[in-house]
Amino acid sequence: MEDIYLRNNGEFLIGELDRRIVAMGGLRRADLIPGGRARAYGGYAPGAPALDAAEMVRLRVLPAVQRRGYGTALVQALEERATEYGYRILRADTTELQTPALALYSKFGWTETRRESIGGIVNIYIQKLMR
Repeated sequence: MEDIYLRNNGEFLIGELDRRIVAMGGLRRADLIPGGRARAYGGYAPGAPALDAAEMVRLRVLPAVQRRGYGTALVQALEERATEYGYRILRADTTELQTPALALYSKFGWTETRRESIGGIVNIYIQKLMR
């Protein structure tokens, strides 16, 4: 958690309700993915003069508390953090089955870049230019 998110220009947030975790989401540099390749095809090159791409990952909201603003608060906070770090582009992925997530990202101006079928499920890759 600390190596991937907190010590390397990333963030990991949780949302709580009645002392229970009901939401979470992370921001990580696209070059810090295990195996060396960003799942959402990020583009930070080691040794580059500035941070370039980050991935928004692990965005989850407990179904019982969806549509109460937790997802919106997480995306907004993680985008703000990405701006503070100077990332040029944010990337993420979800599936076509996750219509609430797709609507949330769309609300914030994210756009689809491609689709890929993985094990019979269509994965949708999205991105947002930050500046």
